Amino acid sequence: MSALSNNHRWRWLTGGAVAVSLLAFILLIALLAWQGLRYFWPQPLILFSLNTPDGQVQMLGEVTQQQAVSRQQLLEGGQRDAQSLPDSVTRYLVKTGNRDFDAPDFRTILSSDIVSRETPPQVIVLQRRSGGNAYGWFEGLREDRHPLTAEDIGQTLQQRLIQTRERIDEAEKLRRKNMARLNAQMEALEQQRQQQRTEQRYTPEAQSVYQADRAELQRQFARQAARLATLQRESDSTVLLLRDASGITQQISLAQIVDAWQPNAMTLSMKWQHFGSQLWHFISDSGGGSQGEGGVFPAIFGTVLMVLLMSVVVMPLGVIAAIWLHEYAGRNLLTRLVRIAVVNLAGVPSIVYGVFGLGFFVWLMGGSLDRLFFSSALPNPTFGTPGLLWASLTLALLTLPVVIVATEEGLSRIPPSLRQGSLALGATQAETLWHVILPQAMPAMLTGLILAVARAAGETAPLMLVGVVKMVPELPIDSLFPWLHLDRKFMHLGFQIYDLAFQSPNAEADRPLVFATALLLVLLILGLNLMAMILRHRLRERYRALMH
Repeated sequence: MSALSNNHRWRWLTGGAVAVSLLAFILLIALLAWQGLRYFWPQPLILFSLNTPDGQVQMLGEVTQQQAVSRQQLLEGGQRDAQSLPDSVTRYLVKTGNRDFDAPDFRTILSSDIVSRETPPQVIVLQRRSGGNAYGWFEGLREDRHPLTAEDIGQTLQQRLIQTRERIDEAEKLRRKNMARLNAQMEALEQQRQQQRTEQRYTPEAQSVYQADRAELQRQFARQAARLATLQRESDSTVLLLRDASGITQQISLAQIVDAWQPNAMTLSMKWQHFGSQLWHFISDSGGGSQGEGGVFPAIFGTVLMVLLMSVVVMPLGVIAAIWLHEYAGRNLLTRLVRIAVVNLAGVPSIVYGVFGLGFFVWLMGGSLDRLFFSSALPNPTFGTPGLLWASLTLALLTLPVVIVATEEGLSRIPPSLRQGSLALGATQAETLWHVILPQAMPAMLTGLILAVARAAGETAPLMLVGVVKMVPELPIDSLFPWLHLDRKFMHLGFQIYDLAFQSPNAEADRPLVFATALLLVLLILGLNLMAMILRHRLRERYRALMH
């Protein structure tokens, strides 16, 4: 009876622990979703009339926070004229936007200063590529300094925004593909000339061929540059007239505007459509003028690519090391020391791996590769600088103990009778290992991969030393040979969270993006782990009959 009672206690204890863990995870996702996703929902714009020492003024913005404060709190905070205030007032934090021409873009007001408040339906929000949002009243469009007239000027604005976006995309394609390809060809041509000079093969005939090829490339580049200048001029030719709450009309180029909407005039279905559009823009677009503007696609791409490269490196090394420790190494002092070293490596702080990666991979290996294969590019380093390859190798080293331990645990659970039966039937040890042992240890290997991916995708400290940056001009994969550029720096979601939270010049405006990016990172890790778990489950079911 006592044993049965103890079993019930342990059952409830383990069930409670699982429930608490699951609840904590759900609460984490809910917190990140609530704080992050509301950033993409169109908030109403409120026009406040305020009493100030200089008279009555107007303020337009969206309320981001509000809280009740006592008069004593205001006195302790140094609030002017706090003695004349009621015992309790409401303090509002209002995002007023217009950072570049009416800073600051966050202001605090008290309910005692508010004369009136209204939500005018005509106000417009401009989402810009740099400078944050702009709020005001749409006064019209001007092209080449001439006013534009139309029956529906709002519809004309949306059409012009689409046309401007197409021109910007075409200009970006010219820069990243056509002009980049021509630059690469000119660099290759210059390197060929340098090699011919070194080998004393730079004859007058070779010189004439070089000059003709270079002239043709320069002609093509000039044509592309002229087209790019035309597109930029056409994009900047149309400006929007925006009247702010102070009555001052500002001119904003349509090339700086990503989207425009009137939140106070939106229906519920329009708000949901806008929410989806903003969320997709955040996930799929490249960064804007700063880390908090534009999308996070380069960070998503860099995170996934780095994790994949890390997995390609760490899995073979970890599996081979675990096989040697369990199948071939004897039970001696050396084996015990290796196991102790593996376990201790799992506890080394990640920043130490970053320092090792910087010194060994970047400076030693990268510098050696530059001297051996890229001497013509020196003193400009090619691989002797932090980049994607060295970041992947550093995280592979960091997660190697996890894969070794998980794989060795899986090998130890395989019944010895399977090995003995295979050997008794005439198979060699290598054949037994390849056809019997490894297939059944595959679920344990994938468990190690899951743990490695979860840790590597969330690491930030070592990446700051070996390749991650705040902004990148181009992705590690493009249309230029060799297509995958392992020497390039990359963006990472973990570093973007750190930068938005602690390095942003406008932390108040970027705070919701911290939660949204953190939610995206958690979901990305969860998706990668789920794929590995599904594969592990299928392999486990396939070899379950052999285990029993």
